[in-house]
Amino acid sequence: MRVLLDTHILLWWLADDPALPDRARDVIANPDTLVAVSAATVWEIAIKRALGRLDAPDDLLEALSANTFDTLAINAVHALAAGGLPAHHSDPFDRMLIAQARTEGLTLVSFDRRFCDYDVDLLPLD
Repeated sequence: MRVLLDTHILLWWLADDPALPDRARDVIANPDTLVAVSAATVWEIAIKRALGRLDAPDDLLEALSANTFDTLAINAVHALAAGGLPAHHSDPFDRMLIAQARTEGLTLVSFDRRFCDYDVDLLPLD
């Protein structure tokens, strides 16, 4: 399986937070799963952390590496795809994740119910 983590899922994983659903925990922990984290997620965390709105690791890139998570760069194809999405979701970071998951054939791991309005493969967490 190939998955792309939404920001809250990544932060719950890194903090070993019990809010992380068992299904997500099992998929992320599986050595056969390719786990990707978007540059958009890293950017979102950095912005919110700088504004004091989010508690996140100081060593985020080291944490990603230690967990053998792949980082997914944002490219022009992703940008065009995100810009062309219907306006169901106004958060630009989440729109980028949707576009990247669709473009790269990744399963998105998120609790955000607005993602269901898009044609994107979501990991069932219920």
